[in-house]
Amino acid sequence: MKAAVYKTTGEETGRTVELQEDVFSITPNDHAIYLDVKQYLANRRQGTHKSKERNEVSGSTKKLKRQKGTGGARAGSIKSPVFRGGGRVFGPSPRDYSFKLNKKVKQLARKSALTYKAQDSKILVVEDFEMDEPKTRKIAEIKENLRSGDKKMLLVLTEPNKNVYLSSRNLQGIKVITISELNTYDILNASTVAFVESSIEAISANFGQ
Repeated sequence: MKAAVYKTTGEETGRTVELQEDVFSITPNDHAIYLDVKQYLANRRQGTHKSKERNEVSGSTKKLKRQKGTGGARAGSIKSPVFRGGGRVFGPSPRDYSFKLNKKVKQLARKSALTYKAQDSKILVVEDFEMDEPKTRKIAEIKENLRSGDKKMLLVLTEPNKNVYLSSRNLQGIKVITISELNTYDILNASTVAFVESSIEAISANFGQ
């Protein structure tokens, strides 16, 4: 599978790159995608939720009323969950939501997500470019030139570039990551996945057979 290489101005360079078939053209596995996205979202949860149970609520331990003769149920503590301001029954407590997922499953999920994007012609290859200083306007122009418009675009670099990251930080609809940070959730969440030319060889080496 070949893909045309575009300039940052949106014009074709006349060159093409080979998209490795065992990365961009496999039989997608939807269950692997589900597990990988589920783990990604679970790992992002802080798990710091907490509500007070009856032993943690401040209040008097004096009996509210006499036990018999009132015509109502017995009430032994104002901290009971049945009263306003009392403790909560089986409330949330801090916990860790993360879980283990095999590396091969995660790799299969990423290949499946890339395959779906390739099938929908949502994979772009952009020639390598350099930025001497952060320029938000330049990244915005590149996004517009690549006909991404107001849709989400994922820009994948070969290695970290501070100037490119700072330039895109204040823009909506674009996220800049490196090959090592590539994950199933970001691939599926973006309308277009744009790889710089040098990253294609790197992704083939990392994800290929």
